[in-house]
Amino acid sequence: MLRLQNEELTLEVLRHLDDIKTQKSLADKLGLSVGKINYVMKALIDKGFIKAENFFANKNKNQYRYILTPKGMKEKLILTEKFIERKKKEYDELVKELEKMKG
Repeated sequence: MLRLQNEELTLEVLRHLDDIKTQKSLADKLGLSVGKINYVMKALIDKGFIKAENFFANKNKNQYRYILTPKGMKEKLILTEKFIERKKKEYDELVKELEKMKG
């Protein structure tokens, strides 16, 4: 189950990568702590899924732009397919349960 949670969190971060203004904004959007988001972002950078570029023209030198790498795009696709398959199975199970309840 922990692996599943990690995969879903990774997918959510990769899905929202273009929307990220700050790690805090992403943390707020996903309902997580900034520390957790920072940890995940560093792990994704270490795995080569994303890279961080500093805005040199920005006065705030701590602000970064996060870019999905080709490796990250492939991972996003794999995780999306797994997520869809998992949801299809859940749907099928719910339909079966509903059919049993109906009689």
